[in-house]
Amino acid sequence: MSDTTLIQPGTPAPDMTLTDQDGAPISLADFRGQKLILFVYAEDNSGTCTKEACNLRDGYAALQARGFAVVGVSPDPEKSHRKFIDKQQLPYRLISDPETRLIQALGAWGEKKMYGRTYMGILRATFILDEQGIITHVIDKVKSADHTRQILDLAGQ
Repeated sequence: MSDTTLIQPGTPAPDMTLTDQDGAPISLADFRGQKLILFVYAEDNSGTCTKEACNLRDGYAALQARGFAVVGVSPDPEKSHRKFIDKQQLPYRLISDPETRLIQALGAWGEKKMYGRTYMGILRATFILDEQGIITHVIDKVKSADHTRQILDLAGQ
């Protein structure tokens, strides 16, 4: 089984190149020089994930005003991400991680239990990175409907 410990503050964010919703290469290193909100979610168009993505969409201007870029990552393929962005009018990029390489490197893959069944899956989490790509905060209890406020409060903004 996979280790379910989320990467901790003070740790450099893992750097690997994957693709975004348009098939363009994307790496966390691309965001050096600015603060980054990296949110890990399970699935495009699922109820809770949509609520979280739309809350970040609605709070995007406030996050940008405080110097944050926003990027989401899930195992969904590029085509699914493109449809999700178009349908929900998301103003930020989504990383496609079908092999969960980045997700596992962040520690956001682990054992879950639902309806008496145990399985491996996505552990919803958000990572706040500084301008040097160092993780400054980890949110492991994401409030999907109020996530922007949760991030701003935690980041002291």
